[in-house]
Amino acid sequence: MEEHRFHLTANWTGGRNSVGEINAGNLKTQISIPPEMDGPGIGTNPDEMLLGAAATCYIITLAAMLERRNIPVASLTQHSEGIVEVDKGVITYKKIIHRPNVVLKKECSANQVEKVKVLAERAEKSCMISRAIQGNVEIGLEAIIGIEN
Repeated sequence: MEEHRFHLTANWTGGRNSVGEINAGNLKTQISIPPEMDGPGIGTNPDEMLLGAAATCYIITLAAMLERRNIPVASLTQHSEGIVEVDKGVITYKKIIHRPNVVLKKECSANQVEKVKVLAERAEKSCMISRAIQGNVEIGLEAIIGIEN
């Protein structure tokens, strides 16, 4: 069995509305509570980072699956949305919705278009971040698949 280890260092001085910093290799940024939660909104925050982890894992997984099956992709873009609920002071990350837009090249067959629909679903279930949060955060998928003009 192979293991990969990732490390992050954090620095936080002050109280709730202070600003900290994180450093995890290529990820170096300030952190604070978002303005939606009455924070200063400087840098990023845990809500954006969880959404970013889930979204990047999904799109990379989908891209790899499409490549392995030699499906000719013209473009692959995505919008993801995170929904956080605050109920009686308890903050809960409820749902993440991925909305990939896969545009296939003109030479794509009808069979390949159908395969992309299956792969879009499979990528969400295969992504390690989706698997890590499974049972805690609902993951939704609204894929758009088309063929270039």
